[in-house]
Amino acid sequence: MDSTRRIALVAGVLFILATASSLVAATFVPALAGTDYLAGVSLRANGMGVAALFYVAAAFGSVGIAISLYPVLRRFGAGLALGSVVFRALEAAFYMVSVVCLLSLLEVAKQFATSAGADRTTLLAVGDTLVGIRDHASVVAVLAFCLGAFLYYTLFFQARLVPRWLSGSGVAAVILMFVACVLALFSNNPVSGYPPLALPIAVQEMVLAVWLIVVGFGPSAALTDADRPQAGVRASPP
Repeated sequence: MDSTRRIALVAGVLFILATASSLVAATFVPALAGTDYLAGVSLRANGMGVAALFYVAAAFGSVGIAISLYPVLRRFGAGLALGSVVFRALEAAFYMVSVVCLLSLLEVAKQFATSAGADRTTLLAVGDTLVGIRDHASVVAVLAFCLGAFLYYTLFFQARLVPRWLSGSGVAAVILMFVACVLALFSNNPVSGYPPLALPIAVQEMVLAVWLIVVGFGPSAALTDADRPQAGVRASPP
């Protein structure tokens, strides 16, 4: 297995890891709304811990995608390739902020379960603040994802590293997700509250993952590895 094929395989696995981990994590987090949601959080302490672990895995998977793709993408556009790494690293950083808020919320919930009266009111206010920070960090993380994904899908399309129907649908799906983020910012709703806009990118990333694992990159990647001239090296005379 050559290096280009290995990169495609690793990237495909990371796409699945990032998406699957995020979806699994969400199933362990109870509803974070209402007047008594902290009581529900305190009853699901183990689940919250599991959710945090899966969110961390999703964060590392996200930045790992861009890092794994960089050696191939930089040959077709070093600036865009580096930009995808930067934005997906920012995505991972804000997801980690979200995880810290989630774990902090768990500690507040434990205190809430053993408190009464005014203390509960104060703890509920703290909990609401943590939930708000988590929600906003998640939206910013998705915005960073959109920017990073747009850059590598653009390079996929320009260099024909994958079929253009696949990279073109990726660009369209990213734009839909970006619209969902903008709506979420101005409505205080989660990005997941707009399924018609958010679902296409989830399907797209899984289709791309399977393509990279099964088929790999297109011929242009191999041709670039073999034929791209290196600066400062002159061809030998005939």
